Amino acid sequence: MNLDVRTTDLRALNSLTKYPSIPTYHELDPKNGGLLDTAVPFTGPVLATEKVDGTNSRIIQLPGGDYLLGSREELLYARGDLIGNPSQGIVENLKPLAEALPPVTGDLIRVLYLELYGGKIGGHAKQYSTRGAIGWRLFDAALISGYAGLLAAPPQEISAWRESGGQPWADEDALHAIAAEAGVELTPRLFTLDAAELPTDLEKMQALLTDRLPATLVALDESGGLAAEGIVFRTPDRAVIAKARFQDYARTFKRRNR
Repeated sequence: MNLDVRTTDLRALNSLTKYPSIPTYHELDPKNGGLLDTAVPFTGPVLATEKVDGTNSRIIQLPGGDYLLGSREELLYARGDLIGNPSQGIVENLKPLAEALPPVTGDLIRVLYLELYGGKIGGHAKQYSTRGAIGWRLFDAALISGYAGLLAAPPQEISAWRESGGQPWADEDALHAIAAEAGVELTPRLFTLDAAELPTDLEKMQALLTDRLPATLVALDESGGLAAEGIVFRTPDRAVIAKARFQDYARTFKRRNR
């Protein structure tokens, strides 16, 4: 089956394939942005990966061979367009990759979520390179079947479906297979531990970050500052996911020690 970009509701497709909000491992206080003592509950094995600080990018592969490129919030380019939105260099850098990808098989939409980083992308860019180098890492993929009904749903229904975990995610094994097929690297896999070993104490989590990720593993050359942004924790089936950023813990303790 083909899905024709020209006859598809692009607002619905955009909403369907946006990357959802990922909670912080320790809950954020809505009053001041500091961290609270409440932590996301995990069970079983927990995989830790480096959180790369760049711009969230999408390659949306449609049945029939068409594809679109997007930022986290908007679609920027569709296969065959003469002009693409230059926002943050997503189209310029990821179009060659999208063109080289093998088409999806079966009646599904496949979305590859990549962090495009370095250059002048984000406040952390100089930690990866001060020479303008740009790179990308795959951090997630969604495999959406039964999309016809979803594309016909009201916008608020699609958004609610997405933010409540409706998107069907590739598990860890499938993500490795997708990365190998696409010829892209995943965000670094750091370690796996049992959920019982995952600290729920703020100080101990800050210590874990410092101990397990003293420097970024995705530097683009030797010129960068090498500071890492943080760690993403996930179950191998991606049913539970949360992020822990160095800056959130530093900000929290600075406020508490005033």
